[in-house]
Amino acid sequence: MQNPEPGAATAASEDAAWASIKTPLTATQLQEFCRDIERLYRINPFIEFSTWQQLDAYRYRVIGRNLSQTPGFDFDYTLTASEQGDALLVTYSQGLKTSTRFQFEDDPLGSRLTIIDDYAGASPEDRKQRLGEVDKSLIKWAGDLQLYLVMWRRWSWLAPWRWYMRRIWQPLKPTARRILYMLLWISLVEVALLILGFTVYWLEFT
Repeated sequence: MQNPEPGAATAASEDAAWASIKTPLTATQLQEFCRDIERLYRINPFIEFSTWQQLDAYRYRVIGRNLSQTPGFDFDYTLTASEQGDALLVTYSQGLKTSTRFQFEDDPLGSRLTIIDDYAGASPEDRKQRLGEVDKSLIKWAGDLQLYLVMWRRWSWLAPWRWYMRRIWQPLKPTARRILYMLLWISLVEVALLILGFTVYWLEFT
């Protein structure tokens, strides 16, 4: 599995950043997956949403906190999504970032997803004064998307897995997901120890 490839996307803008990952899905499957905008953004491990409200088929009101900077910064804006051939463009009504473009490309082993954050809407002076609002989650977000897509390819056929990821995992804040993950592992270890203890008892006393 490749790590996300970071860089400056000068083809899109002099004020943009990008990350690119390979995925096991076809480009068509990847584009279909990304049409679920809420799931796409909630996979980001540095974003905590307090409100996600769908306004219509293509617009969403989102309120939350971005923890990719120290200290984190709050946001409250409207996302507007539009499909542009082999890409999905999401624009922001407020904030330093103007848009995020998701580019889908075929790859010999599946597909390639390139995410481009564009900051060209703000003046150079404004960007300099608002460096604390730059979203630094891009590389980690791309990496977590890649891991999610690998799991999606492997387990999406299983209805209980899809239910768990949508109904339990997705609404949780990233910190709560980590706690849940640790609790699940602790529970598995406890069950394994109980089985081991029962096995030893059975072999020794029966």
